[in-house]
Amino acid sequence: MLQTTRLQPGAGLDPFFNARAIAIIGASDDPTKIGGRPLHLLQKHGYAGAVFPINPKGGSIQSLPAYTSVRDVPQVPELAIIAVPAAMAPAALRDCADKGVQAAIVLSSGFIEAGEEGAALQRQLSQIARERQIRVLGPNCLGAVGIEARVIGSFSVALEDKLPAAGQVGIVSQSGNLGSFTMQSVVRRGLGISRFMATGNEADVDIADGIAALAGDRQTRIILCCMETCRDGSKLLQALDAARAAGKVVVVLKIGATEQGQAAAASHTGALTGSNAVIEAALTRAGALTVQSIEDMVELTAALSVLPQALLPRNRGVTLVAASGGFGVMMADAMVQAGLDLPELSDATRARIQEAVPVAGTRNPVDATAQMSSRPDILYKLLTALLEDASRSTLVLLLSLSLHNPRLSGVYQEALAQIRRDYPERLIVLIGQGPAEVTERIANAGIAIFPTIDAAARGLAGLVRLGQTLGQPPAAPAAAQHWEALDAQVFRNEFHAKAFLARAGVPVTQEQVVQSADAAVAAAEQIGFPVVFKIVSPDIAHKTEVGGVELNIRSAAQARTAYAQLLARVAERAAQAQIDGVLVAPMVGGGVEMITGVSHDAAFGPVVMVGMGGIYAEVLKDVAVQVAPVTQAEALQMIASLKLYPLLQGVRGQPAADVQAMAATVARLSELALAYAGEIAEIDLNPVLVQPAGEGVIAVDALMVAAPPQA
Repeated sequence: MLQTTRLQPGAGLDPFFNARAIAIIGASDDPTKIGGRPLHLLQKHGYAGAVFPINPKGGSIQSLPAYTSVRDVPQVPELAIIAVPAAMAPAALRDCADKGVQAAIVLSSGFIEAGEEGAALQRQLSQIARERQIRVLGPNCLGAVGIEARVIGSFSVALEDKLPAAGQVGIVSQSGNLGSFTMQSVVRRGLGISRFMATGNEADVDIADGIAALAGDRQTRIILCCMETCRDGSKLLQALDAARAAGKVVVVLKIGATEQGQAAAASHTGALTGSNAVIEAALTRAGALTVQSIEDMVELTAALSVLPQALLPRNRGVTLVAASGGFGVMMADAMVQAGLDLPELSDATRARIQEAVPVAGTRNPVDATAQMSSRPDILYKLLTALLEDASRSTLVLLLSLSLHNPRLSGVYQEALAQIRRDYPERLIVLIGQGPAEVTERIANAGIAIFPTIDAAARGLAGLVRLGQTLGQPPAAPAAAQHWEALDAQVFRNEFHAKAFLARAGVPVTQEQVVQSADAAVAAAEQIGFPVVFKIVSPDIAHKTEVGGVELNIRSAAQARTAYAQLLARVAERAAQAQIDGVLVAPMVGGGVEMITGVSHDAAFGPVVMVGMGGIYAEVLKDVAVQVAPVTQAEALQMIASLKLYPLLQGVRGQPAADVQAMAATVARLSELALAYAGEIAEIDLNPVLVQPAGEGVIAVDALMVAAPPQA
């Protein structure tokens, strides 16, 4: 019978890292082949458990007795490594399940990446995994490594010479080569590894399983994740919640900015909420830190490895110190470009700087001249003054290559050791390079070191984002509430969509639908001039593209003319469209045009978007997205992240906009999307006019798109 119970993320993965006996199916006597490398590496690096080579020829393989079938081995292996041609892999996996093997790594390629025949083979692996309750890693993967137990189910070249030292960094990657390179880079940076997993095609075990397994590992403190895509959003978020609850930091390198489904999107919302943006937003809210390169990932990992979470900065302020004015300017440029702030130092602090170094420049960045490194007591006095400034900003000290000079290195090490003892609660960042034993000694004291100015700026900005995210409690789930049954009419046209949205608590314009010029005039007089006319049709998503809008109609005579002209243009440009009538609405003016809406993401379900709107929404693409639902506070953060957010704060004498009302509308829309997740595919409100503070918002145009029938 098909096993339908959904496993918790990470369940059953321990054999991949701690197996006490391993079978290698397709084992080879040649250590350069995929079937030979795991066996070679297990023996080379001192795996203490039993290893059973499996090969139909039997005999001896790499000095170990070989078996013709896994069924014949004298004990039940906890882990099997499968390195046979793709067509033989399902049978090999069934044999493992019959034997009682708990987990299997399928290194073989030739599955979904090779076409439909391979996809069918991969589906067999998935079915066997579910039915027989055996965890399967891969296929087409680089496998897994447990450093402490020396379990090596991989052919990675990163293991060629020696096994990485045991440490607190765990790595899970969908790409084998990318994950292997990340492991090599982390090791070259002087850090140790706890576990490594490459998930490949993810027939069973996926990236969320890997994160959850690392979250539950006592040795792992930092989880590095190389992610190409997300197949199950709720499972990923569940794994990230587990990591956060366990106090583990997750750093994600997200590659592949795929914007799925944009070409066919019926609404602005669908065109502006790309899957990559959704994944990044969801990761950030869940407490993970996203980076743009392996280099940034490794440098951040090095910093995080020496910093307790309590030292992660919550504000963007940095105080910069260098022995050169030129270096100070370079530091300032890089920090500001990374989104950090340089607060002004107080008069008292500036006086203390001059007391320590009379010739120093006392503004931020501080030009402390070469005198700061003349004696440890001078440097200590200078740094003390900066650490006690009221700004409580992060202290960033440029050393350049000073640590290579024995005299200067001695001055810096002595002063920094005393500073760390006296100010254990403050974050101190160094920029510089030096002998490994010196930088290691400083890092072990809890001082982060970055090799370059740019790396420090990006790294410190990442630490701030992480500190701010982890400093916020996870959002409480939205309270359950009653929603009306959805009538299919809401998808027919703007009028019905707005009526539904109004009942749901979204502010919209008061309007009527008419089918004659006389009725249009009567409606306009009842609503009050000036008014706007808009075509109403289930076949026209974007009215302006067919000339289906008439603005600023101020009289009955103008209304009759506008009505006729509008219908004539639409008949010419959209001859096949079914026309339900003409919408008459008040001509609303003023305010800042914004856009908000919801769409459906394949992995995460309903997502909400907010951005700067109007007819240029898709040109500006100044939007923020998040998985639904969002609270009003989260919606405010989304709005504040927009590049054009200053427009909402009031510029050149304009009043500040009612961002609170806009945030409330975004939050309400997100709740609506979640409540009707199986029925509504998209909602698009564009524009939404955000009036001056205290005067609210109003949705001028609305479009709703039905979800496709469930298979």
